Amino acid sequence: MNTRTEYLREKTSRLTSSPGVYLMKDKSGAIIYIGKAKNLKNRVSSYFRENPEHTPKTAKMVSQVYDYDFIVTDSEYEALILECSLIKQNKPKYNILLKDDKGYHYIKISKEDYPRITDEKNISDDGEYLGPYMSGFVTRETVNEVNKVFMLPTCNKKFPDDFRKGRPCLNYHIKKCMGLCMGNISREDYNNIVSQAVEYIKNGNSLSVERLESEMQRYAENCEFEKAALIRDRIIAVKKASEKQKIISNGVNNADIIGTASNYDNICISVLMYRSGRLFDKSVFNVPHGGDNITGDFIKQFYHGKTDIPKAIIIEDIPEDSELIQNMLSEQSGHTVKLSTAKKGHLAELLRLAKNNSAEYIAVTDSRTSREVIALEELSKLLGLEKPPLYIEAYDISNLSSSSMVAGMVVFRDGKPFKKAYKRFSIKEIYFQNDYGSMQEVLRRRLLKIGNDEDEYFSRCPDLILLDGGKGHVNTVAPLLEELNLNIPLYGMVKDSKHRTRAITTGGKEIQISGFKSAFNLLTQIQDEVHRFSVDYMHRKHSKSSYKSELTNIKGIGDKKASKIMLYFKTKENLCNADVQELARAGGISIETAQELYKMLH
Repeated sequence: MNTRTEYLREKTSRLTSSPGVYLMKDKSGAIIYIGKAKNLKNRVSSYFRENPEHTPKTAKMVSQVYDYDFIVTDSEYEALILECSLIKQNKPKYNILLKDDKGYHYIKISKEDYPRITDEKNISDDGEYLGPYMSGFVTRETVNEVNKVFMLPTCNKKFPDDFRKGRPCLNYHIKKCMGLCMGNISREDYNNIVSQAVEYIKNGNSLSVERLESEMQRYAENCEFEKAALIRDRIIAVKKASEKQKIISNGVNNADIIGTASNYDNICISVLMYRSGRLFDKSVFNVPHGGDNITGDFIKQFYHGKTDIPKAIIIEDIPEDSELIQNMLSEQSGHTVKLSTAKKGHLAELLRLAKNNSAEYIAVTDSRTSREVIALEELSKLLGLEKPPLYIEAYDISNLSSSSMVAGMVVFRDGKPFKKAYKRFSIKEIYFQNDYGSMQEVLRRRLLKIGNDEDEYFSRCPDLILLDGGKGHVNTVAPLLEELNLNIPLYGMVKDSKHRTRAITTGGKEIQISGFKSAFNLLTQIQDEVHRFSVDYMHRKHSKSSYKSELTNIKGIGDKKASKIMLYFKTKENLCNADVQELARAGGISIETAQELYKMLH
């Protein structure tokens, strides 16, 4: 709680309604946040209302505000320009601050009888180098692509020393290597192929194809049809690569593609920069969660003061102040700059590539896969959650009529099953088949244990609860969350007639998930897993109770003694392996009764 709130409210009540910039300061006078506003009074007062709906980051910032200054401008556009400049000068800790440390990277063509093409960080005198490039990503992708297109060897063998010393590797058999190790390619022919590969790196595919076609024609005219066929295959490979790859000559002339992925603490933003039809560079930034205009804030800081701004900037979501940002970037660069998004086609593929790069960056730092990162981020966007749900609990009820009523709880942590935290529930309070009542009983028993250190997995509060069922299940459990004063997102997983995940329900409406491939796959996996787990427990319990009823058919064995015997031996196998004396001792029954039991078992 900020003890200065009343003072700040009083000060804000006299604030102008003009456009401008506000500078929040802490007790020491240091600027901790800078923002712009179309209406200074309305914007600043929103921070100090009685019941504000702030993000955790904004709430923390507001709690540290001791005072603020403001600068009035003539327009919102002027406020935008001033905001960018002041953030860059003062670097307030609650604004997005971009740090992107880079080194230089090179593409090396080694000095050997049979040269290799590799990506390197340092230069020495053992080869020819292309570069420097600012991005290691660009060099790696380019080298991988060119080695694949021209089928150059990437193994550790040394040529010509290792000619014919073993069978060719898998890459040869799957058409990813020419099989140089077999010794069937002359040094001259191999070096010619490497030269074509280098030209491809320098000039892209169009010039490479023209020269290759000319060379193929020359071989054909000289009746060297085998060589002509090899060149033909290489042309096909180059054209095929140009259709699929996103590094060289991809149909995008000058554009920046911005993709984001998030974990629980930070958002990773990747910028893929295409210039003259080639992926020229990549930048990656980690920024903290918080604020409602992350993309817009990032773009303003990333491009502020730059003149080399492409005409097209492709992003996932268009920010509210996109028109102002476009005007600022257009004025800086001297040409029209447009912010746009893409839902399909080649630009959508590039946007996915940028997003995957952000996801890979998070995956490396969090020891997760990019698929899991993207699935959780898609799920958070689909459900309107502030952050990706890293700890998900899912529940399903399973029964055979009114017998063997059980529930299963599975946990997905960081997008994958966390089996240590799985729990099984026997329904205790409901005596007749009632899925809604059973679900409410199970959730009450579980939620009452949040914060209880007796069970480390039950003590944790989940980021998301999923119920295997429709809106009826959600409407049954939602009042329970309110009663316990728990603010946990709650959704139901709806199945189609073929028992496949179809949608998510909030209890009032359904959210279609087919357009979110990664989230759809994750939800399907969760629903299948919780169903499997609960049904398995139900079958086990039913099998055990059925077998117990067989024991009570023997004179001298009632429910209590049958339970005592089952508890002692635990499994049918152990029970069948016991002799008469052990049966009598375990169940507290007579030798005669134990003999009858033994006969029944065998």
